[in-house]
Amino acid sequence: MKLNERSLAFYATCDSPADNSGFLYKRGERHTAYHRRWFVLKGNMLFYFEERESREPVGVIVLEGCNVELCESAEDFAFAIRFSGTKSRTYVLAAESQAAMESWVKSLSRASFDYMRLVVRELEKQLEEIRWGLAGGCGGSRECPSSWKPKQSPERLPALPAILPKENGCAVWNNALGVGQPLDTSGCGGNDDEGTPLPPPLPPRRRVLNGEATVQSPSTFCQLHERYSREVARLRQDWLEKQRGPRP
Repeated sequence: MKLNERSLAFYATCDSPADNSGFLYKRGERHTAYHRRWFVLKGNMLFYFEERESREPVGVIVLEGCNVELCESAEDFAFAIRFSGTKSRTYVLAAESQAAMESWVKSLSRASFDYMRLVVRELEKQLEEIRWGLAGGCGGSRECPSSWKPKQSPERLPALPAILPKENGCAVWNNALGVGQPLDTSGCGGNDDEGTPLPPPLPPRRRVLNGEATVQSPSTFCQLHERYSREVARLRQDWLEKQRGPRP
């Protein structure tokens, strides 16, 4: 990414919130004298101005690949920004108090993208541990909760034909009852010769005539309603008898 002086000056003085700001004493590169400068930290860029009201920064320090550590200096509350490399410059700064120094060291140490990358990895690790813990609490399974599916016995599922019949362009069940056969009201679909439960009958079929959808068999819904209501009533009666227990 290319940066020019105008874009840097605009970013340093715009209304975007700063991560930290305040006066620090900066030691010169050639001369060891300290100069009081106004520092503004935005993201991974540390700007410094001659005065607080200055419109343009004097310089900027990109906080990537550096370490922030305390150092010994003639000034109190001093710390250094050290970059890796033999020819890299070390910036020595000094705060006006112990609290200000700790605040700046903490802010500068967390300003780089390397630190943010470590934070994201740690959060991902914690999230994964929480997911494993939830999966273990739901029955000791080591599977991820999002990928958990109820286990079904394959031999108890109704077999589908190789090519499903289609009605109005949509695939439907190959119902064993047939279209012209009467509905079986003894159960929820009955069983075949091998004891495999059959799928429920199809709902009333609709046909489109002159642009309007009409129901082919109006009485089918009533029959289905009566059939399932009887089944629900029977199941409720069985449940009540089980709750009451055996009769004396």
